[in-house]
Amino acid sequence: MATPRIRVAAYVIRHSTVPELLVFDHVGIPEAGTQVPAGGVQPGEDLRQAVLREVAEETGLRTASVIREIVTEDKPHPDTGQPRRTTFFWLQAPTGTSNAWDHRVWGDGDDSGFTFACRYLPLPLKRALADDQDTHLRHIDPLWAAARRSSH
Repeated sequence: MATPRIRVAAYVIRHSTVPELLVFDHVGIPEAGTQVPAGGVQPGEDLRQAVLREVAEETGLRTASVIREIVTEDKPHPDTGQPRRTTFFWLQAPTGTSNAWDHRVWGDGDDSGFTFACRYLPLPLKRALADDQDTHLRHIDPLWAAARRSSH
């Protein structure tokens, strides 16, 4: 069996009048779906450093802080079937961050150079994220998962 690609994913939560999740869409590529920041871990990189780097690369947000690790999931890539091991983290964003912005992705990943339309969505989410990335929100607040399931 192939060695899984080691990845991280970020649930960046901002507390406003309601809790909100940072998500993005690929500008000009609607079929990619709405996603949370996620990506590969570099050799020798600490997982907490990796998740903060991915958030900065994909959204430009540099003021988020890690609250805790949530869960590690072994799940193949939805398109290629290649094995992946993704560790999800809960991060907190300052309340004063913008509601929405466009960000040109930088870094060594496949999405470098793309533009992501970033925004905060109120929780619980009304629709599932691409590749069911929102599945583990229930580990932060069980009500978010319950609302998600009832919307299908």
